[in-house]
Amino acid sequence: MNPPDTSADPSDAEPAPQAGEETFRAEKIAKYYETGETKVHALRGVDLSLYEGELVVLLGPSGSGKSTLLNILGGLDQPSAGKLFFHGREVTAFSQEELTQFRRDHIGFVFQFYNLIPSLTARENVALVTEIAKAPMSTDEALGMVGLSHRLDHFPAQMSGGEQQRVAIARAIAKRPSVLLCDEPTGALDSKTGIVVLEALARANSELNTTTAVITHNAGIAEMADRVIRFADGHITSVEKNTHRRAPDELTW
Repeated sequence: MNPPDTSADPSDAEPAPQAGEETFRAEKIAKYYETGETKVHALRGVDLSLYEGELVVLLGPSGSGKSTLLNILGGLDQPSAGKLFFHGREVTAFSQEELTQFRRDHIGFVFQFYNLIPSLTARENVALVTEIAKAPMSTDEALGMVGLSHRLDHFPAQMSGGEQQRVAIARAIAKRPSVLLCDEPTGALDSKTGIVVLEALARANSELNTTTAVITHNAGIAEMADRVIRFADGHITSVEKNTHRRAPDELTW
């Protein structure tokens, strides 16, 4: 079930009630880095909830805090202040061992660069995840979901950029994660190839009911989301609900 409409709010808080189970709740998340006497703020007290099965797009210029927030949601980084909850459990209180378990069991990552191992086939790259996951889908099923059943035994060098990115998506979804975090997944691709990649993400979101967050600089991609979250200078400047989610092949940019 998609969350109901919420009006844009120029503050960091997004308090309106939502349908569906809350996956993440971020409370006053701040992140800063100190270099000598200089303190650089990446996030400035962000409040946000993400919900089961929704697809959100995070928009904003470089340095606005999008990737920092995504890394904190995925347990790759810790905030300087604030709390993060995952289905009611406080992630910010986890030990390193618990964070590792959290990432392994619940989070799928897709980045701009595919990070495939060149000496392994598509099937073998995906198997790196299925061999350690609790209840994974088969490698063939994961690659089939992203439309690569015909490329199972091909090496990365034998595939296009879009195909390599779809292998990376298959690797991320093979463990059936409850959360899929995507940082500029189409950033290195042309629009035609990018749409194919977005179709793979949309299918995973729909069929696996993942909470899916996609970072992009491309405002055109926002139309495929349930909600659009805009960032600037470490703050959320607005949260908007799309009345209609467009299919990736209806997008233009």
